[in-house]
Amino acid sequence: MSAYFKIVDGCYVGTSWAASPWLPTQLGGHGVCGILARELETHSPGEDFIPARMTADLLKPVLNEPVVVQSSIVRDGRRVRVVDASIVQHGVVRVRATAMFLAISQQPPGTVWQASHQFPAPTARLSAPGEDGLLFKSGDGEWSEDFVAGQNGERKYSWQNVWPLVEGEQITPFQRAAFVADTTNMVCNWGTEGIGYINTDMTMTLSRLPEGPELGLLAQDQVAAAGISVGTATMYDRLGPLGTCVLTGLSNAQHQIDMPTWIAHFAEV
Repeated sequence: MSAYFKIVDGCYVGTSWAASPWLPTQLGGHGVCGILARELETHSPGEDFIPARMTADLLKPVLNEPVVVQSSIVRDGRRVRVVDASIVQHGVVRVRATAMFLAISQQPPGTVWQASHQFPAPTARLSAPGEDGLLFKSGDGEWSEDFVAGQNGERKYSWQNVWPLVEGEQITPFQRAAFVADTTNMVCNWGTEGIGYINTDMTMTLSRLPEGPELGLLAQDQVAAAGISVGTATMYDRLGPLGTCVLTGLSNAQHQIDMPTWIAHFAEV
């Protein structure tokens, strides 16, 4: 089975699936967020804690060459643990990330208002990852893997079962969530001419970890002005919503991604 990375001499080495859609000499943010989550997770206090927030600042493109992730605990308490991680290449910090682990506890009493939304999922389960493990839905349309039909100005949903992150390992729920969170760009910033914004950061919040191999994103909002966009999506699984994803994007109009062309390239890989 394919994976996004191999571990070679203690370094992450990207496979063809890990390359950035913007430039093949760089790594895609989805895989980068995944390996950051893998490193942050090594400092988890245990099953009684939830990685309630992860933020990644994508300061510079991560080069498509061997990657080492460094991490440390910066705050350790009875109910809260905060962990930092970073990727440094050629003496330059390319990405820095923070995770906040919160202790599981009893819900407080009372009723609190919550937004009411439908969280559609395909009837058929995506039992295996791969090129058939990614579906999109536009507006009231049906789920489809046809990226040509998805290039429109309607509200988008995604549903996916991703490849393993690291060769020879099962992807964990937290790693899967971090990987999918970075793809919020594909539901919030994909329009009639493709995707014209590149992520500068990603913040994912989780009230619980995802159940099962499938994860969905529902575009909640997109606001943009002067070449800067903010996209917000809800992450959900077959049990319902579990968190939110927020991305800040910077216009990359000169290198706009035409999604059908990009997918056709990966079909040949």
